[in-house]
Amino acid sequence: MKHKIKLSLLLTIFLFNFAQAQITGNRPINLNNSDEISYLEPKNYIIGGVTVTGAQYLDTEVLISISNLIVGQYIEVPSEQTAKVIKDLMAQNLFEDVQLYATKIQDETIFLEIRVVERPRLTRVDLNGLSKSQTEEVRKRLNSNTGKIVNENLLQTTRSTVEKFLREKSYLYPDIKIKTIKDSSQQNYQIVQVDVERNKKIKVRKVDFEGNEAFSDKQLRKFLKGVKPRAWFRVFGPGKFKEDKYEEAKEKLVAKMQDKGYRDAQILKDSIWRYDKNEVAIDFEIYEGPKYYVGNIDWTGNAKYKDSVLNILLGIQKGDVYSEEKLNSKLSGPTRNSDDIAAIYQNDGYLTFNVQPVIKRIYKDTVDLEIQMFEGKQYTINNVILKGNDVTNDRVVLRSIYSKPGQKYSRELLVRSVREISQLGMFDEQKITPMPTNLNYEDGTTDIEFSVAEKPSDQVELSGGYGAGQVIGTLGLTFNNFSTSNFFKKEAWKPLPRGDGQKLSIRGQTSGKRYQSYSFSFSEPWLGGKKPIYFGLSAYISNSQSQYYNYQTGRYEGYANNPKINMHGVTATLGKRLQWPDNYFQINSSLSYQRYALENYGNYFLFSDGTATNINFTQEISRNSIDAPIYPTSGSHLKFSVQVTPPYSLWNDINYATAPDREKYKWTEYHKWKFDSQWYTKIVGKLVLKTQAQFGYLGTYGDESPTSPFERFKLGGDGMQGFDFLQGSEIIAMRGYANGTVIPASTGNGMQGIAQQSGSPIYTKYQIELRHPIMLNEQATVFALAFAEAGNTWNKFSEVNPFKVRRAVGVGARIFLPIFGMLGIDYGHALDPIPGMQTSQWKQNFTFSIIQNMGGF
Repeated sequence: MKHKIKLSLLLTIFLFNFAQAQITGNRPINLNNSDEISYLEPKNYIIGGVTVTGAQYLDTEVLISISNLIVGQYIEVPSEQTAKVIKDLMAQNLFEDVQLYATKIQDETIFLEIRVVERPRLTRVDLNGLSKSQTEEVRKRLNSNTGKIVNENLLQTTRSTVEKFLREKSYLYPDIKIKTIKDSSQQNYQIVQVDVERNKKIKVRKVDFEGNEAFSDKQLRKFLKGVKPRAWFRVFGPGKFKEDKYEEAKEKLVAKMQDKGYRDAQILKDSIWRYDKNEVAIDFEIYEGPKYYVGNIDWTGNAKYKDSVLNILLGIQKGDVYSEEKLNSKLSGPTRNSDDIAAIYQNDGYLTFNVQPVIKRIYKDTVDLEIQMFEGKQYTINNVILKGNDVTNDRVVLRSIYSKPGQKYSRELLVRSVREISQLGMFDEQKITPMPTNLNYEDGTTDIEFSVAEKPSDQVELSGGYGAGQVIGTLGLTFNNFSTSNFFKKEAWKPLPRGDGQKLSIRGQTSGKRYQSYSFSFSEPWLGGKKPIYFGLSAYISNSQSQYYNYQTGRYEGYANNPKINMHGVTATLGKRLQWPDNYFQINSSLSYQRYALENYGNYFLFSDGTATNINFTQEISRNSIDAPIYPTSGSHLKFSVQVTPPYSLWNDINYATAPDREKYKWTEYHKWKFDSQWYTKIVGKLVLKTQAQFGYLGTYGDESPTSPFERFKLGGDGMQGFDFLQGSEIIAMRGYANGTVIPASTGNGMQGIAQQSGSPIYTKYQIELRHPIMLNEQATVFALAFAEAGNTWNKFSEVNPFKVRRAVGVGARIFLPIFGMLGIDYGHALDPIPGMQTSQWKQNFTFSIIQNMGGF
């Protein structure tokens, strides 16, 4: 028996030494998958070292840390601990395979090796089935995935990203297949290929409601703004389903029900289910709850106004339908210049005023309210601080600010100040921020800090065009922040002196020797620097000679009789801002001198040879309350002007019936009346409605004197002066029609009738325009528009019929770039033909315009 025990012991020792010899002999043993170890006879070792092999991109120290194999600690081999090393590393989802080996055993010390096979890395994601722009957008969202481990998580993330993008575009049910392809150009890299079948965009077939009694299904669908189910009156079918719009619509639905007095209203459940291949249906389960009414209203904390006064200002009485939205708007409106109670206090210096409605009691269908007010102190403005005006002088901005040191704080004047600063045109309207600061409760003072951001305001007009058989080039420069006070300071020329808010414009237009026109204008909005007295000075000179227009062939043919016209003029203007009826009014007075010299011009004008002198005085009154010069959203701009010349016919003893043209038109006489009105109204969100009405009349002082050939109105086209031989004519834009083609019915038909008259003495024009912004920032302002216009011209008052007009509709866009001004492109469709002309002559679908004067009209 003893001999058997000794033999077994010797055999065990031999086998152990043999196993140890195998490890020592450079043949490592896999501790988790080997026939050479037994889980029945595990043994404890001290870890002598740990190494990692096979890792190309991962930090080996981090992998050792994850394995929890610590040098110097005991480990049982084999055991659950060795198995856990593999489990923990595989759980990282970074490896195709992980093995644990014993590379060496010395006595009770074991040396371990972790062998890993990394998962492949991502080279790129190939997208098939999307448009070019959609592919680029999805790539941006997936860009950070490049170089990551290709595993199930990455594939799922890629699928989710594509699905989310498509859902945003109303593709709710796409078919997406994802597979991996080995990248032959890089070792252990793969390309993820995503094949997308978008299918059609999903629309809403119907919306059904359950649980509603007080509200009809029709009302609830109307409340559900942004979700448009199929209906007979929707010409273009139902609206596309978008998840973000749907979530907003649900909030609006509940808010609208609560606004009608059902304060407990809520959506219990909603479900979206596929109606057919291209449509979904939506089901709502609604809880309306009872309808609530206003009970007693108690005021607390009010010292300035009595309860009775506040009740009148609130405008909500006992028994009214309870609406939290109406209550909050009456207490503290959403706009800073509203007539809510908070505005009444804050416009009277109560800067820290706060009001909070609290539901005091609800019994049956009645809600008692307690309105808690904190009036605080009346604050006086201590200092007005400017920040961000790096170019514009402080005084230019400060004189536009209505919040002055020493005045009581007023929220209304703060809003007005922001508007006036934006009207300067030198700052980004979106970044003008007024902020009360340095509040001192002890003495009731505060500073007002205006933060502004300068924007490029100088403009360049560089254009070329073809007209009257010749190519015409135009170069114009407008400096909107010029400074005469720095004119003689060398360091201020960068490239011109700037900072005083003055405007300097220089413009030249030429086609060579045949046509040249140059103009200059300068304006100072604060003459003398102390009062808002406007001063303007402008001058121009123009010379042209024309080719003969053959109406038989429709071409310009040489220089028959060499028609010529030379013009020059100068205008001086003084204006003043009024305080009555309110301080939005402005009055301007202008004195102008113009001289026209014509030679052989009978084919183009009312008279052929001679000179005409136009000395006139213009009185203009206007009111401008629009909130922004580039993209107005509210306010109006009204302008009325009268322009008169001396009544020469009353004393010159000229018989106008028999006098030659040279004598008849030597001194131009007329009286000219104009009215223009623009109104801006915010419809919903950023959608703005612009309405406009214009009227012009050119009259005479007596029946004997003829209507002036100058200062008439030309209706039609883009409204740009461009190449016009008679710049004394006023160009009125009307899209859809060619330039100047909207002529009176009593004028000769055809193009010859247009050419032989220099415009019309009477015109009217109406416009409706819907605008929506695409981009509003410092670099550019872009908005789209849809318009309807109507207008006409007449030769006599007896012919005038303001309802007999020529109409046009269309769409367009405006792009405001600080350096170029406002650029416009429109597609107009004229609805009423011009008698005597072919369609190609009077119709002009596309219209391009450049508008540099953003001051209004």
